[in-house]
Amino acid sequence: MKQEIEFIKFNPTQNMTVLVKTSHPAEEYQHIASTIMSYDHVYAEQVGFIVPSLQRGAAARLQMAGGEFCGNACMALAAYLASEQKLGSQDYTELQLEVSGTEQLITCQVRKQLNEYFCQVTMPIPRQIERQTITYEGIDLDMIIVRYEEFMHIVVEVDEFDDAIKKRAQNLARLLGLTLGDKLIGILLFNPQSEELAPLIYVPGLDSLIWERGCGSGTASLGAYLAWKRGREITARIKQPGGSIRVVAQFDEDGLGSIHIEGSVGIVAEGKAFIDVQPMDMNKGEAHEYGRGFYQTVE
Repeated sequence: MKQEIEFIKFNPTQNMTVLVKTSHPAEEYQHIASTIMSYDHVYAEQVGFIVPSLQRGAAARLQMAGGEFCGNACMALAAYLASEQKLGSQDYTELQLEVSGTEQLITCQVRKQLNEYFCQVTMPIPRQIERQTITYEGIDLDMIIVRYEEFMHIVVEVDEFDDAIKKRAQNLARLLGLTLGDKLIGILLFNPQSEELAPLIYVPGLDSLIWERGCGSGTASLGAYLAWKRGREITARIKQPGGSIRVVAQFDEDGLGSIHIEGSVGIVAEGKAFIDVQPMDMNKGEAHEYGRGFYQTVE
């Protein structure tokens, strides 16, 4: 027996995102998302659900499948809501979203540009930024920990993105996901010379480990780190495999101020997907096949 799912698929900096329009019980989110993300289905890097907001002033609530916060999914939902307003070219709207993983409302400014939507999103402020050096897999690893309410990003400066450092990042993400209880662990490999970012995102609730082609929340964390490191406001265009995302992070004598990211979103598909009603038993032997489609590893 199949369940019918109405969805929209978006392209924010090639961080392919599916938002589900139909209403489903929260306990089904992980099964729906894992199926949709798989290679033999709709195929995406992340899935969120559009649900009614509980806060005054919010246009909608974005509930990510793993309960995490996602900047690019915020852009995607803002673009969808703007498209429902039938904006003309260069028309502009502003709206607020309630989003999983943070208690603050997220402000989104959206302008239509030809067949895409240019979005500026005000991002959550980290609770803490600190530098730590740990010995991991026999190597001293200097890293910056950027902590939020329910997730964390770790910035590691590198000279190049080779397979050895990528494997180390994958192992570290899984280890932290098992031990810390955060809804999302991001390992952000950053080359400061070229201003290139390779973002690895692990969502323990979905066991989803993906080298994303563009990461909005990771870009915001990187901007927060650079402003904290330099002790001043920064504006940077961070290059990623799927394109660039611009970040502006304010900093003064009181510390970090507002952070916002800017990027473009395309709406690439809208339709219906069909999913088995009963979730697969993840304790049985087929669990590896079930997960293979929605995370990437470095051989």
